[in-house]
Amino acid sequence: MLNKKDQETYSWQMDLPGFGEREQTILKNTTALVTRVGGLGGPVAQSLVAAGIGKIILAHKGDLRRDDLNRQILMSSKWIGRPRVNCATLTLNNFNEDIEIISHNDNVNEDNIDAIISGADIVFSCAPLFSERFVLNNACIKSIIPLVDCSMYAMEGRVIPIVPGASQCLRCIYPDEPTHWKRKFPVMGAVSALVAQIGVIEGIKILTNFMPPNIGSMIAIDANEPSIEKIKLAHKNINCKTCNSISP
Repeated sequence: MLNKKDQETYSWQMDLPGFGEREQTILKNTTALVTRVGGLGGPVAQSLVAAGIGKIILAHKGDLRRDDLNRQILMSSKWIGRPRVNCATLTLNNFNEDIEIISHNDNVNEDNIDAIISGADIVFSCAPLFSERFVLNNACIKSIIPLVDCSMYAMEGRVIPIVPGASQCLRCIYPDEPTHWKRKFPVMGAVSALVAQIGVIEGIKILTNFMPPNIGSMIAIDANEPSIEKIKLAHKNINCKTCNSISP
């Protein structure tokens, strides 16, 4: 139930058609996992906190570097050399003190995913590596948790809302890890933030159903034009071992 402070804080959001106290209460009772909290995950986490998500789990390993600062909006130049996830937690707490935050100074992997994802109602994958994205995908399919996969390269981005059993998973689309993908790639912070906001909107749609989410589609963002295109995906790859691990 919303208290008086909640009603005041989110009053403009609850003026949206189809979005009222019921939908805001759903967000308040939701736990979201965001991994990581850099150029994509930082704006995702900030917008979730602004929207009133009740609890957020952050996972990102490593210390802040100067070359992170062109895109990682939760960071501070005064924090260089210290853990990024701690700076992100401090920034988000300062922004909205009512949100519960759990932070892990680690990237998800096969060994820690069960512990990190525990209790999450939805997952936002903002990892730069396919190996990490696949771990999140497999865990979400196994646990039947909605996943919003966000990715970007240069002036382009992709958002894939995934609901286990109702849409293709990441492994359906990419059966194997692309061999050409490299850890470092060109990034403009404004583009990664744009992709992040599309991801958050899709996640809120999935959680509240205040309007239909784009399940079964890939949302392609091209900031060169600019354009946003919805690409329809097949229902399921019948040869996908990940999808076939759950009931149809």
